[in-house]
Formats: sequence, C-alpha cells, structure tokens
Amino acid sequence: MKVVKALKSKITNHSRIFDATLVIYNEALSFMINVIDKEFGQIEDISTKTIVPAVERLIHTTKSNPLPKYHEYNRRFYKFPSYFRRSAIASAFGKVKSYRSNFRNWEEKRDMALTEKRRFRKKSPKMQLEHKEFPVFYKGNMFKKGSDSSAQIKAFHKNDWVWISIKFKEQDLYKRNVWDWKESNPKLVKVGKKYFLHFGYESDVRLNKVKITKQKVCAVDLGINNSAVCSVLDAKGTVLARKFMNQPREKDRLYRMTNKLRKVQSISGWVSTPNFWRRINGIQKHIVHHTSSEIVKFAKENDCHVIVFEYLDHMKMPKGYWGAKKLRFKLHYWRKKGIQNKVTEMAHYVGMRISRINARNTSALAFDGSGKVERSPRKDLAVFTTGKAYHADLLASYNIGARYFIRGIQKSISEKKWLTLQAKVPDLSKRTGQTLSSLISLRSALESPSVA
Repeated sequence: MKVVKALKSKITNHSRIFDATLVIYNEALSFMINVIDKEFGQIEDISTKTIVPAVERLIHTTKSNPLPKYHEYNRRFYKFPSYFRRSAIASAFGKVKSYRSNFRNWEEKRDMALTEKRRFRKKSPKMQLEHKEFPVFYKGNMFKKGSDSSAQIKAFHKNDWVWISIKFKEQDLYKRNVWDWKESNPKLVKVGKKYFLHFGYESDVRLNKVKITKQKVCAVDLGINNSAVCSVLDAKGTVLARKFMNQPREKDRLYRMTNKLRKVQSISGWVSTPNFWRRINGIQKHIVHHTSSEIVKFAKENDCHVIVFEYLDHMKMPKGYWGAKKLRFKLHYWRKKGIQNKVTEMAHYVGMRISRINARNTSALAFDGSGKVERSPRKDLAVFTTGKAYHADLLASYNIGARYFIRGIQKSISEKKWLTLQAKVPDLSKRTGQTLSSLISLRSALESPSVA
C-alpha cells in the first residue's frame, strides 16, 4: 500500500514577504470558482484532467485563443504563473462539484419532508467564494532547491513574480525514516505569522502477511484513568509482555484548564475564550501523539504483527447514577479516535496491520472464565467471583487479544469444524462472551485428535 508522510520545514529568513502571494492566489481561486459555477452546465460531465484546458479556453488569452469569454482574467492576474492557474482551476472545480452535490442532497431531503408533510428547517448550502488555500510550488518551475536548507521559490513581490531565495530548517530524513522515499512538491503553509514548507514523502509499504497461528498481537485497551494498557499475546493465549501508558501531569493540566473554562462560562455565559481552547487543544494533541508513539514503539519492540483495538465509534454516554456527570465530562475530552487514527498511520509506515474487535464485555468479564467482575468506584480494579482482584484495563487487553485470535481461527477453518469446536467450548457461540480462557480452551480443542 502507498503511505505518505509530511515533514514541515520552517522558513527562517522571511516573515511577511509571502502574504501577497497567498492573497493573489486565493483571489484567483475565487475567480475560478465563479467562472466554473456560471459555466457548470456545460462542463459538468468533464473529468478533472480535461477541466483545466476547458476553463483556460474561457479565461486565458493566447495566440490561438485571442478572445476568451472572461477576458478580465489576464488584466487582473497579470503574469500569474501557469502552474498556479492550473492548480487553482482543479481546486475550484472540486469545490463547485462539492457544493452542487450538497445542494442536490438538500433538495432531496426538502422534497421528502414536504411530501411527508414534515417541517423542514435545515438551511440550504451556500457557495463559498472566499477561501484560504495554500499553493503548491512545482519543482523546476516554481521551486528550485539549492541545498538541504536553501532554495528559490517564485513569489509575488513588489507587483511582479520574482525568484526569492529562502532558507528553511533542515529535516533529518534518516531520523524520520524517509531518506529513500519519493519527495513531492512542497506546499507553502502559513501558521500564525510564520511560514513553513510542507514536503510530502511517498513510499510503497508491504503489510505483513503471517498465518494467524504464528502471529503476535499487541492488544490495546484505551481508557480514561490510563491512556492505554497494552498486552502482547500469541495464538496460544500466552501473555508475553505488558505495558501501562499514562500522562498524569498533562491530564491534571487538562482538567484544571477545563474547570477554569466552566467557571468562566458559568459566570459570564458563553464566551469564545480562544486562549483556553488553544491550551486545551495543545494538551490533548500531546496526549494523542505521546500515547500513539508509545503503543507503536512497544509493538515494534516485541515484534508484533498486528495492533488490536476495540470498536469505539458509537458509545452511549452514562447517565442516571451517581458520578455519571463527572464521567461524561471526562469522556467528552477523551480522544480515543484520535489515538486510533494516529496509531493506524504510524503502524502502516512500518508494515504493521491494525484490527478492531467488538468492545462489549471486554472489561466486564474475567479473563479466566469465572464470569462477570465487580468494578471498584474508580473503575480501575476488577474483583472476580473467586475473590481475586485484578487491574480492569489489563484484563480487558487480554480479552481484546483473545477475541482477535478466535475470530481469525474461525475464518481459517471450515464451518463444520467450527460447529464441532463450539460444542466443546460453549463460550465460542457468543462473540461478546469470549475471553482469554475461551482462546486457551479453543487451542486445546484444536490440538485434540477427535477434531477432524
């Protein structure tokens, strides 16, 4: 599969010189959007590849096209680079198609509501002409690299398009593991008052293909008290390694900041408070990146083939009992999907696969098959029916890894053989009741001579 990684290099010798370039590029983009929207009936069926010459015939004056329909383009955007023009046309075409598609969907919903005599209050989508896009500088024509930390780019300066020498922060390609990857054209991006060059690196990565019985998996239970608890398991149900990951300082800062925000809003009503949200989002981003890197690092150290998560897309918010409000507050700032997406991205870079299993009862059932557990008030400990106390997130990670192997074994054998195994191991009949003991019993049943 193809994987892409973007590296950011800060431009160090210019601060505001590229403002005019971004302004004129976005003005040209708005012009293209307006033209394509007006002519959409004639060019709707044109592909993205053929849209560029079709729009250029409408706007750009040349020897073979002396009288274009929208001749004001050449006067407004004198000497506008051809690569910027084509990039803006492709981007504008995508935005217009998106708007038209959204408008059609809105009309269908409105007509359906009217036929069913329901009230329809949803506002229609509107075409946005003003955007804040960042241009791509194509190598050779718009970007000439001199060394690893210097280059020349064509920018709009003093009412003309000129070559400007820039210096930018060098990236260690060996440290980022992209030294042999294909480098794409850079994009000029403005963040605050600073400018960066975003270089994309592309490579083909082969995801590992190992038989289910020979795999090692890193089973991850994402939580609130601990950011992640990982266990390495093999197909026999043997636990080979464990690791707890948490950021107590960052979480303490996060809850302190959110409590301050709630206090301000309770006094003054809703306020925008950008500084609060900037710090809150920064802390959350750090938690996501640190947890993700630790998970992938732990999986690599133990030569795992797959990282297994739970499906956490549709979660019911707790309510109706003591402490539910506090738990809802913590769940609101829990970036579970952010961690899973970041781990998926990082794991694919190294050829590692990602899988997800049903989350129901992973922490509610004891891994030894003794049934449901009782949770402590802080939800960190689980007491088995036998009286044994165990860490709730750790036992959940065991069950997560076990369910992955059970599902894989089921897919690898015939249906008749699976029914025979279900008769021997009743826990296999219901996926939400499978635990680590179910996997161990399944392996022993497979190895018994009576199973054909």
